[in-house]
Amino acid sequence: MQLESAPNTLADRQPVVNDLVVKGQNYSGSLQNDLQAYVSLLARFLPVGFYYKAFFRPRGIWEYWARFIRKQAGLGRIDQTYRPPQEPELHFDKQYKFADVAVIGGGPAGLSAALEAAQAGLEVLLVEENSLLGGSLNYARFELDNSAANALREDLLVQVLAHQNIEVMTETICNGWHADNWLALVARKRLYKLRAQQVLMCTGSLEQPAIFRGNDIPGVLMSSAALRLLHLYAVKPGNRAVLLTGNDEGYATALELHEAGISVQAVVDMRVEPSPSELSEAVVALGIAVHTNSTVFEAKLDRGSKRLTNVDVRSITSQGECGQEQLSFDCDVLCMAIGYMPTYQLICQAGGQLSYDDDSCAFTLNGYPQDMSIAGSVNGAWALSAVVADGIRVAQVAIAKINQPADAADQLNSISLKDPHAEGLNFAWPMFAHPKGKEFVDFDEDLQIADIVNATRDGYEHIQLVKRYSTCGMGPSQGRHSALAAARLVANATGLSVAQTGVTTARPPFAAEFLGLNAGRSFYPERRSNMHDRHLQAGAQMMQAGAWYRPAYYGEVENRSECITQEVKNVRSNVGLVDVSTLGGIEVRGSNAAEFLNRFYTFTFAKQEVGKARYALLTNEAGVVIDDGVACRLHIDHYYVTATTGGVDRVFQSMLKWNAQWRLDVDIANATTAWCGVNLAGPKSRLVLQNVCDNIDLSNESFPYMGVREGLVAGIPARVVRVGFVGELGYEIHVPQQYGEALWDALMRAGAAHDIKPFGVEAQRILRLEKGHVIIGQDTDAMSNPMELQMNWAIARKKPFFVGSRTIAELQQRTQQRVLAGFVISSELNALNYPIPQESHLIIHQGKMVGRVTSCGFSPTLNMVIGLAYLPLNLAEPGSKIQIKSDGGTFVNAEVGSLPFFDREGRRQQVSQTEQMVIADAAPAESTAQPLRRNPLHRLHQSLGATFAVRGESQIVRHYANNNESEIAQASTLAIADLTPLARIGSKGLRQ
Repeated sequence: MQLESAPNTLADRQPVVNDLVVKGQNYSGSLQNDLQAYVSLLARFLPVGFYYKAFFRPRGIWEYWARFIRKQAGLGRIDQTYRPPQEPELHFDKQYKFADVAVIGGGPAGLSAALEAAQAGLEVLLVEENSLLGGSLNYARFELDNSAANALREDLLVQVLAHQNIEVMTETICNGWHADNWLALVARKRLYKLRAQQVLMCTGSLEQPAIFRGNDIPGVLMSSAALRLLHLYAVKPGNRAVLLTGNDEGYATALELHEAGISVQAVVDMRVEPSPSELSEAVVALGIAVHTNSTVFEAKLDRGSKRLTNVDVRSITSQGECGQEQLSFDCDVLCMAIGYMPTYQLICQAGGQLSYDDDSCAFTLNGYPQDMSIAGSVNGAWALSAVVADGIRVAQVAIAKINQPADAADQLNSISLKDPHAEGLNFAWPMFAHPKGKEFVDFDEDLQIADIVNATRDGYEHIQLVKRYSTCGMGPSQGRHSALAAARLVANATGLSVAQTGVTTARPPFAAEFLGLNAGRSFYPERRSNMHDRHLQAGAQMMQAGAWYRPAYYGEVENRSECITQEVKNVRSNVGLVDVSTLGGIEVRGSNAAEFLNRFYTFTFAKQEVGKARYALLTNEAGVVIDDGVACRLHIDHYYVTATTGGVDRVFQSMLKWNAQWRLDVDIANATTAWCGVNLAGPKSRLVLQNVCDNIDLSNESFPYMGVREGLVAGIPARVVRVGFVGELGYEIHVPQQYGEALWDALMRAGAAHDIKPFGVEAQRILRLEKGHVIIGQDTDAMSNPMELQMNWAIARKKPFFVGSRTIAELQQRTQQRVLAGFVISSELNALNYPIPQESHLIIHQGKMVGRVTSCGFSPTLNMVIGLAYLPLNLAEPGSKIQIKSDGGTFVNAEVGSLPFFDREGRRQQVSQTEQMVIADAAPAESTAQPLRRNPLHRLHQSLGATFAVRGESQIVRHYANNNESEIAQASTLAIADLTPLARIGSKGLRQ
């Protein structure tokens, strides 16, 4: 159904509330007279996969037809003006849960398992997707006299709901199983992330439809649906019924309908000679006609009421074939009971294998993890006593695995409960093709028998290919009612057995879910640095960065922009202090420490000097950049490596994984919480640090850029690293965690005479953006490689190996499709008050999306908006004009510029203290964001690993990767240099 807030809403899952506006979906005119229905007249010209065959030529024709076809796709409409209610309880959010045992499914097996486990003292979480516990106990008829089932239901519910060790979650769908029993539970607008020691899958079975002409007509439904309407909603599905069955379930349904006052016209049993039972004898005793070895060949529609009016019944002559003689029954409801398929999806997500026995037409599941067990009808148990016993058995298995040796659990798990009631439950071939078609295999996608058969004739003989070619099983039901029928048809068409054909792969999610569940509020443990209270005292507005709370800026919320601007200016002209305690810190010690980092990171560390720091870029096996930091060599066998705030845990785990393979002599420890740190940055930072530095020489000669020193700062043992993430003379000072406030106070006192002020994350991001520095995770994505980030300089080409080296070498041989480039937005390019682009806003070129913005903000230093964006190579050259689709659909004009935007020669980080102060005074005049000139050979130099320097308005090659002056001086081979940037004057070509 179509709601105001969401399309594609399942009507049987949406509760009725006041003021709910509900509409039909995907029709023209009215539901009773849908103009789109007339497309069925063209059905013979629109076979399965027709768009693949018809719309591939002439070239580009698909773009024209796609607009019409997608309008018929039934996708509903999204109201882009809709705003969700502001009440906190209506927000999408997430929550963590833990349990000893998670029981999925609240039917008789699940209730029995939960009670057994709870009575053993385990904490149990019972998850049920419906609003009522009990499952089939709420509606199904198990025996002629159902009083025992009713009594069992009442007894189990009373005990389960009263047990203090059982937490019950109804209206909650287990939407996915992930490694180590991580279960995604969806309860309306909350996503629960559950971890359980043991998982008991009591998910039950799904009834399957018979396939015949007209099986999609309103009034044709499965027997379990009719019983649910009767017992859960007090709704009669019709007045005159026919039962189509292949087992005794149909007879039980006939009795239920009869007792509800519905006239049962006939029971049509597909079996040749069904064995007598109490249920079938009771039906015959009521005078209801039973026709064996017969099937419904066609269900007929009443054009006026638009529902079932009559069924054509014929005898079965062979598999899928019917005789010519027919019986006709007037009815307005047809119930199908031809078999079940286990609800296997979650189990197969965990690695379980679904097997099919062609002789018994029964399914089995095996191969699932050791910390999972299955029980009930999903495990082949069908009689109520067998279902309950199976639930108790798997609970005992879970108890044993948690409390007892593994061999005891394995012994319990190996017990097989043979249930004779499950034999003959599924009819082998409940599918009968009609000369006029309309025998629907997939009700979501309107796929008929002929469509599945024709897909195999077109060469798509594998069940996975049939699914993709025909879209069978790709609708809202995700193959729950079509997977078995499709497998049978494909097996028959290809001459294989159903067991050999199999069914399509089950992947999360189990049911459709709102994107808001993934984008909703997350709840983290609140991690705070040792200086957190100092930030609050200074008026900081806090923000979350991963699990950490960090100062976004200092000042009032209404003055946010001005506060950030002043913080940026103060760092550029005086000195600023920012808390960097959230950075990851990893200690790497051992005789092979340098070799380990040499293999782990892209740069070279084998010859790194003690007392020096080096940029550390990390890629994975696919050559994708996943983290960066600084590796500080404190001793020949000791490195202190930093990592990003959100990535340190992943980096640490990756280090452990790789060293488990390499077996090097290293000890790796995550020391993030052992240290805290600050970054002191700005032209006056050395003056401030000198006042509190007891035994470290801070001169350029003794403590150069990227140097590392250990000593005392304000009497506190410290590691000091001279780095420049914000593009200024700066020092990162790391001290033991307990000294964080003392360090902060000492630096603030020492800097008072130099106008020191704290700055937050927002100012830090602007400062680094002015220098073109990348933030991993913001300016990178799951495909970003070093070449796209213009980080060739961070790759050591002569190293024999590093993680991702093989992939990067292959990528370097290919033409890059995109590059992370800088852009500037000035008032000359746009009208006043243009909206500043945000992260992920699109780059549009000639009406197509060609890139996206990763970072953007106003630079107070340059007095213009600057940013980074992924661009195709033809638009990434400095001076290129691009358009960005910003807020409200407004197009903002921008120009590609060279990186960095500010202080291209890096003088503010490299020069002496006196020169630094002079540069600081002249900063606004020196700064420029005009694009640099590049000569035609620029890309050739890049491919050779060139590092560039700036001379005037041009970029020239400084040196090539892995070359140094001594190597060049000793070379005996010829050399070549590019002199293109040299200016030429006069008609005689004199060089200046």
